[in-house]
Amino acid sequence: MSDLEANLAQFIGTENYYKHPFTRTVYTDGVKYLAENAGAYWLIDYIAFKQIEDGEIGNCEFQVWSLDAIPDTHSAVITCTDGDGNTLLKETIDYTDFPIAHMRLYYQNNVLFLTSEY
Repeated sequence: MSDLEANLAQFIGTENYYKHPFTRTVYTDGVKYLAENAGAYWLIDYIAFKQIEDGEIGNCEFQVWSLDAIPDTHSAVITCTDGDGNTLLKETIDYTDFPIAHMRLYYQNNVLFLTSEY
């Protein structure tokens, strides 16, 4: 486990919520820490904009977002499910330098948070 992953595991709630500038999405202290330390504000943007672009995703009350890096290719697969095993989206990101092999986030009631913050 990397230092970043160990630090992320310590987030068990949030004191602050941060508003995405262009959508109704807000995110927690843990997600902000992830974005700042993994260079991943793009991931917040991606998830926030999918709420608007994709009606099925935007209407889903609870979402599980996974980012899985593909070793040696600098690409990744982003998956969104409804938490009951139904896949709402699965896309390949052609290039990313995301430093964590597997990351999972939850999205509920317009709030994006780490699984440890649930």
